[in-house]
Amino acid sequence: MLKKIKNYDFILLFAPIILAGFGIVMIYSASMVTAVMEGLDSTYYLVKQSQWFVLGLGGFILFSIIPYQKYEKAIIWIIALALFSLLGVLLFGDARGNATRWLEIGPITIQPTEFVKLGLILYLASVYSKKQAYINDFKKGVLPPLIMTVIIIALVLKQPDVGSAVTIFLIACTIVFSSGMRFKHILILGGVSILVVAVAIPYMITDERISRFTGAYQPFEDPESAGHHLIQSYLAIGGGGITGEGLGQSVQKLGFLFGAHTDFIMSVIAEELGVFGVTIVIGLLSAIVLRGIYISIKCKDSFGALMAIGISSMVGVQALINLGSISGLLPITGITLPFLSYGGSSLLVLMISMGILNNIAATTKRNERGQGTAQTVPQKLNQRNFVTYRGGRKWSS
Repeated sequence: MLKKIKNYDFILLFAPIILAGFGIVMIYSASMVTAVMEGLDSTYYLVKQSQWFVLGLGGFILFSIIPYQKYEKAIIWIIALALFSLLGVLLFGDARGNATRWLEIGPITIQPTEFVKLGLILYLASVYSKKQAYINDFKKGVLPPLIMTVIIIALVLKQPDVGSAVTIFLIACTIVFSSGMRFKHILILGGVSILVVAVAIPYMITDERISRFTGAYQPFEDPESAGHHLIQSYLAIGGGGITGEGLGQSVQKLGFLFGAHTDFIMSVIAEELGVFGVTIVIGLLSAIVLRGIYISIKCKDSFGALMAIGISSMVGVQALINLGSISGLLPITGITLPFLSYGGSSLLVLMISMGILNNIAATTKRNERGQGTAQTVPQKLNQRNFVTYRGGRKWSS
């Protein structure tokens, strides 16, 4: 048993659990007043997130044990379930505000888009690992998986959920870039993406989305409306200083800062625990992302390597978008901070993802020590530009 535990990556074992546990504490601190104002018990969000944490911990343990190679056999069912869940949201979803993003299954409400992110990572990793022999053939090796990705993004945009659509797009870009395809194909895809976005922008512009941009980059021109949330976030972050006001002592969470326990939980952390608390959180998130990238480089199996890079990018992209939103670098998109923001579906998917990443790390270590069945080293490809080798990328002259 001890030998098996030694094979796991200790950073990826403990960092997610520490972040999720700390997130529960901060969710309670940030949501007490909100819960009471909504007519709920002050511990409502604390209890809900704790329940999802226990479920996520079970998923974390289970998926760290299941050999990751088994997912390839079920990849058709995984991507089919992802598509049907998104269609289910559009047909039977629970509408909140101006969006329909949730499905009610008995007493449980889930956000399928969170599960779709992981499903797409598994799908793209599986397909591109199988297409390594002809990854330089654009029509046969590159294009088919991208069509499925575009369909998924279109369904997410239909909800509408622009933030998640952008996240999925960036995750897909990371996997595609790491797949070993020719650099000129990457440039072509980049150019096509820019063209599509340029054409789509006029059709996607609404007064609400315009207000998000003005609120992000000119918040003080409309402090009572478009810029209100960001200004309150600035007040929270600036009020914390180096050491913070103390746990539970945030003023902005008292009805001033919208989404204090969801999108803007880092603002509350900054106010209550200061730069010290923010640094620890960003440090742990960075450690998870960097460790995932390291594992993808060490992994000799292209499927495992692409999964590792996809999961790492999911955590990194969501963290960057969230932090950019609360600081005014990016428009507010509704993307939560991984492991810390309130949200059962997000936490469950992230914990399962960390279990998968740990299994990849453990398998890689066993193979390096000759304790497991050696994986096939991906074939060297794409001799003119980038080549894929042992799950990583290097420049080939």
